[in-house]
Amino acid sequence: MVRKTVSDFKRRTAKRLRANVTGAEALLWHHLRHLDVQGSHFRRQVAIGPYIADFASLSVKLVIEVDGSQHGTDEGLRRDGERTRWLNDEGYRVLRFWNNDVMNKTTAVLEMIRQAIDATPPRLLLAGDPPPQGEGE
Repeated sequence: MVRKTVSDFKRRTAKRLRANVTGAEALLWHHLRHLDVQGSHFRRQVAIGPYIADFASLSVKLVIEVDGSQHGTDEGLRRDGERTRWLNDEGYRVLRFWNNDVMNKTTAVLEMIRQAIDATPPRLLLAGDPPPQGEGE
């Protein structure tokens, strides 16, 4: 697997975004850190290609976006569509939640995330991957 490098600009932007989270992002991050679902280690403000995802579990290729009102405009919807298509083409599934839903329907949001993780098919081993535990020398 080819590892793609992240530019210094993207790295600094992601760091700045981690320091300036919305209330909804902070609440969801609190829950994602304690989410007890196999293989679901989440990171926040993750640079993936030309984008910075609010949250991502790279192992299950799941991106979670928490959207404010600017995402409901025609321009916001267009940009989000482009972003989602690009991420899908890279093998990521994208879940989007409104800030309001994260704040007021947290249990339902977390259940949707759990279901998405549970629906993740096992990843195929690629050449160069270490053998599964117990196989190899």
